[in-house]
Amino acid sequence: MASGWVVLDKDSGVFSRTAGGRVARLFGQKTFGHIGTLDPMASGVLAIAVGDATKMIPFVENINGADVKEYLFSVQFGFLTDTLDIMGRQTARDNFVPRVADVVGVLPRFLGDVLQIPPIYSAIHVNGTRAYQMALSGKIPQMQPRSVHIYELEFLGISGHSWNFKTRCSRGTYVRSLGRDIAAMCGAMGTVDMIRREKSGIFDIENAVKLDFLEKLVNNGDNFKDYLKSIDFGLGDIPVLNLDDKAAHLYKNGGFIDVNGANGVRRVYSDDVFIGIGIVLDDVLRPKRTI
Repeated sequence: MASGWVVLDKDSGVFSRTAGGRVARLFGQKTFGHIGTLDPMASGVLAIAVGDATKMIPFVENINGADVKEYLFSVQFGFLTDTLDIMGRQTARDNFVPRVADVVGVLPRFLGDVLQIPPIYSAIHVNGTRAYQMALSGKIPQMQPRSVHIYELEFLGISGHSWNFKTRCSRGTYVRSLGRDIAAMCGAMGTVDMIRREKSGIFDIENAVKLDFLEKLVNNGDNFKDYLKSIDFGLGDIPVLNLDDKAAHLYKNGGFIDVNGANGVRRVYSDDVFIGIGIVLDDVLRPKRTI
């Protein structure tokens, strides 16, 4: 069994949890998690933690820049679907396509902090139930506006019926809603027909691997080390604390260690081997997660 991180380039049509399960099984693990769920239609970066790496998810999610995502997406104008993407059921059509100048002109109005109404087909809880579960049962969940931040939003041109965009945005932004809202601000209807995540915090598409390729690599006994990142991958912003063998044994068994230094979170090592995350309070190291 092996533990670590896999930066997956998820294909469209695959559920994030399904992809995570397939990756975990490759390395003989039952435990896995991922950062930032991708819609089944969406492709691109999905950071998957396998085995002991799952213990690091809360810390990786809170390092500097972890909440920033980058997406390519495209919109077709003239109709709406219930899911706000091309896989949904069409709910309205007017065939109106705005002018390029009008679309480009509204984009600056989305920059900064904006209120966004999430899709009804989303995992957000509404009165204790997932919104998509309510929608599937025939109920219409009342989605409340949420504040998100759009750092960049750029029009890239038109390919056939698809209008292409690029955005850099905060965690919690729904690209499907962004496509709908761009169209609405132009007096049109719009449905997203492609979403591709290029970056999720420190995880970048340039370092990502396709699931089929990884499965062939592992099943054939080839070297996969370049694609299974270490358990402490992505924790570079957290200061390091090295322990001797005696202190490391005590730490791994939940003991407190007397240390010198400022208060704060630490990456803890012994003989250059990562053994967990701890927190220093009043010159005492206390375990938070141990490996």
